[in-house]
Amino acid sequence: MGRKRKNAERTETSNEPPLKRRPSTTPLPDGVHHYQNIDEVPWDIQKYWHQGYSIFSKYDDGVWMTDGSWYEVTHESVANTIAQHMAEAAPAGKSIIFDVMCGVGGNTIAFALSGKWKRVYAIEKDAATLACAKHNAEIYGVADRITWFHGDCFEILGLDESKKANTVEALKAIAANYGVIFASPPWGGPGYREAEVFDLDTMQPYSFGYLYESLKKLTPNVVLYLPRTSDLRQIAKVVGEDKKTQIVHYCTKGSSRALCAYLGDWGSLKLGDL
Repeated sequence: MGRKRKNAERTETSNEPPLKRRPSTTPLPDGVHHYQNIDEVPWDIQKYWHQGYSIFSKYDDGVWMTDGSWYEVTHESVANTIAQHMAEAAPAGKSIIFDVMCGVGGNTIAFALSGKWKRVYAIEKDAATLACAKHNAEIYGVADRITWFHGDCFEILGLDESKKANTVEALKAIAANYGVIFASPPWGGPGYREAEVFDLDTMQPYSFGYLYESLKKLTPNVVLYLPRTSDLRQIAKVVGEDKKTQIVHYCTKGSSRALCAYLGDWGSLKLGDL
């Protein structure tokens, strides 16, 4: 049986698993889950489920997840800090943010909650994952601040020359004039943790170089969310010595969870503890 917490009070930093609750009678979309007991959770993601409310503080309100999103989603406190940093350091005149690989909505929700952006544009190519993101944004009360797109971000943003029919031309103009981009790309699964130094050239399915060279065609102001052990020499080589880059590690409980590469004309970041 799933463990029951002694205290029902929750916080964003709680590492307790979600409370045991009555099974839901509402069928969820294919590939979507709201696990309520450890018995329901596949063995290979149980350690992520045990991190509980540090992922989504409102999990008990009915947060939806796919199995893969348990190890892909940005923890809520980290997402909120990234959103704060991007809001404070955004170049003048930039009022729209694109979350081009939005997953189940962890970062998207934080951007919407920050109050900085006139609009958040979120793109996700997996239908089940996008359904989770939309639902989770409703739970956090920010769905009306987000415009969702289902599809490949490179196609939607006109970066794939072979799929021009799928391009939303208006988004290209918005990105060029008013936008900044945040991307949390796949890292090739949880096996990335085994690398002492993570090779960004072999990151699957998109290398750092491919991401940077593609996204900067839309706007030079890009933030990439990368493994904490990423090879910084590779970032410097791709970006070039004449380009300003800020690297920030995001930590919880004294340990780095990931880093962000701030590429472009961002102001100096005001850093503090999570």
